[in-house]
Amino acid sequence: MLDWFVGLDGWLQALIATLFTWFMTSAGASLVFFCKKVGKTAFCIMTAGAAGIMLASSFFSLLLPALERGGDNAYIVLTSGFVLGGFIIMLTDFIMTLAMGRESGRGRPSAVMCVAVTVHNIPEGLAVGVAFGALIGGGEAGLAAAAMLAIGIGIQNFPEGMCVAFPLRANGMSRAKSFFIGQLSGAVEIVAGVIGALAVTVINWLLPFALAFSSGAMIAVVCAELVPESFAVHKGKATAGIVLGFALMMILDIAFG
Repeated sequence: MLDWFVGLDGWLQALIATLFTWFMTSAGASLVFFCKKVGKTAFCIMTAGAAGIMLASSFFSLLLPALERGGDNAYIVLTSGFVLGGFIIMLTDFIMTLAMGRESGRGRPSAVMCVAVTVHNIPEGLAVGVAFGALIGGGEAGLAAAAMLAIGIGIQNFPEGMCVAFPLRANGMSRAKSFFIGQLSGAVEIVAGVIGALAVTVINWLLPFALAFSSGAMIAVVCAELVPESFAVHKGKATAGIVLGFALMMILDIAFG
């Protein structure tokens, strides 16, 4: 099975990986059929663990390979890509905050949340696509590291699916429709992942910039969403989750990368 996956083109690997991240979004949204809410402790550990995995992935799976392929001007390429990736997430947060502040009426904040999650999923899908595209394009991200990046994003997509589906349900939407919209917010990652993989495979010189861009986007998502959400529940558990998630990713990357 592993040999079959390794033999696939980069865009097919990215397609399968982003199908997994979409599935995790769907799994989170599906809880709307079974319960009204998820325990705070489970949510905290899950979110913090994903943050740790994504932090390690941003460094080991994205920035280090970008540095190795950046050439003489690596500091310019990496810095510009990293800053641009982070800036896009910051800009999205700013726009969504303004929109949520101006919107009023039943269900409007839920709709804005759905748009915000969907927009955030675009750079996350690109990050997965770039990581797998780098394998075919000559990068050294490593299959295990790329897979762990997808797993980390998938884990953090689980609560994102909940964040879209549950407010919609609370505002009177049917369970089926709440689930459908919740899972749909993750589908954009599939398209973004395939595009990212194809881009770095066809345009090899774009790889260092794309890797740094994805790293910046990942760091911004962790800082803007996962860390505040997990620490708001319990500081100690959130810290432990981040440390364990980072350690897990680091061990796997060093051992199998």
